[in-house]
Amino acid sequence: MHPFRTAVENRDSAAVEALLAEDVVFTSPVVFRPYSGRAVTAAILRAALRVFSDFRYVREIGSADGRDHAFVFTAKVGDKEIQGCDFLHFDEEGRIDEFTVMVRPLSAAQALSAAMGAQFDRIREEAAAAPAEGGR
Repeated sequence: MHPFRTAVENRDSAAVEALLAEDVVFTSPVVFRPYSGRAVTAAILRAALRVFSDFRYVREIGSADGRDHAFVFTAKVGDKEIQGCDFLHFDEEGRIDEFTVMVRPLSAAQALSAAMGAQFDRIREEAAAAPAEGGR
């Protein structure tokens, strides 16, 4: 099993953050512009762990060189069942430098948008409180 999948399934946010490159770009399923940087991406992923219930990966697909992975998941957001996929690209050091999430159906994506929106003040605070990039 991939270390990212293990970290997420164990709800180990520190292990997930350790896998992120400093310059990771996170593309949300519900926000137009991507987010750049380890601190904000880690804060978003911690919020997702708070928002999702019954989260589990159901499939893992990897490229032959190991630099691209897709992790298909199911979860709940409130009473909405959601299906999604985390698309990850790994840099030369094995850290995640691109992280894109896709989800369906629309009603669950809307529930996710509302739930994550409610978390956004905390996400901003956590990202601002993180040590400066490069200092890790």
